[in-house]
Amino acid sequence: MTRLVDAIGGWRLGTRLFVAQAIVLLAIVASAGLTAALIGPPLFHAHLIDTNYPPDSPQIFHIERAYADASLISLTVGLLVALAASLGISWYLTRRIGRPVELLTQAAARLSRGDYDARVTVQGGGPELSTLGDTFNTMADRLNDVEATRRRLLADLAHEMRTPIATLNAHLEGVADGVLAWDDNTRAIVEQQVERLTRLARDLEEVSRAEEGRVELQTSLQPLTDLVEPVIRQTRNAYDRKGVTLTAAVDDLPVRADPQRFAQILGNLLNNALRHTPQGGRVDVTSTTTPDTVVISVTDTGQGMSEEQLAHIFERFYRGDSARESDRGGSGIGLTIAKALAEAHGGSLTATSAGEGQGSTLRLTLPRGLHQPGPGR
Repeated sequence: MTRLVDAIGGWRLGTRLFVAQAIVLLAIVASAGLTAALIGPPLFHAHLIDTNYPPDSPQIFHIERAYADASLISLTVGLLVALAASLGISWYLTRRIGRPVELLTQAAARLSRGDYDARVTVQGGGPELSTLGDTFNTMADRLNDVEATRRRLLADLAHEMRTPIATLNAHLEGVADGVLAWDDNTRAIVEQQVERLTRLARDLEEVSRAEEGRVELQTSLQPLTDLVEPVIRQTRNAYDRKGVTLTAAVDDLPVRADPQRFAQILGNLLNNALRHTPQGGRVDVTSTTTPDTVVISVTDTGQGMSEEQLAHIFERFYRGDSARESDRGGSGIGLTIAKALAEAHGGSLTATSAGEGQGSTLRLTLPRGLHQPGPGR
């Protein structure tokens, strides 16, 4: 039995369709023939007797023989015609279904070999196969995006690591060759580059966890001022050292958030604003509310961004101009982490700017976690 099942499993679609239809037809013909052989003759004989034919009349014998022959010929011809029709239908359906399946198989084979441009157009296979083809193309698009992101990430990561590794190699070789002395300055440089690599690895792990939904949030209702003020205190010294004014004016209302992750988001936004705001500039933290959300805005008077930069600002390692290229104060993915954490809260992070040299605003939207009916409700 197992061998039979395996053998049938190796048949082509058209063969299986034809065999299935042939079995059904044979069952129908067998049932009709058996009925005609067992029930037909006695019933036909009884009707002849009712028409006053003598039971031993030779006409009855010939009439019943004609009935039997006609039944056999009819069933045989019907079976042959039905088998021919089944063969034609099987061939037609195989062409209509088999061709799209073959195209899908070929596209899937290309995809498995790393050809993420493989697409398929399914026509004439019915809505189910059309939906399958659309789903396949959607999957291929996403895989293509993932592959492009992976390649870009590897290239960016190599670029980000090149400078600290080169610096470490140069100083270590200098110390080994006796060109440089192992003094406080050399040690400070080495420690700085090691810390930079450590921060890069930590941030990459953090953004990966956030984007893959592996961040565990301990959310609770917290007054917004209790969430914002500690972050302001922690970053104020850095602002004072650079000579950038930092102000905060937020509403004292409850918001649902994870205090640690909120501090991480706002801290990244403030660090980003500080890096791109020159001495004498200003950064303001404000808030607006709706019945369901609270929006925390971080507005700076710094470099600002073009439309092209705004389109890529939350991508990993993105730097859109020479000023940003010269910025090496962070790992380059602080805003990526902040956006992923905001979305993990059920919120969002957006950026706007009037243009280069006109500052920018980053807006963090979080759910309040309260149901407050609006007007008219």
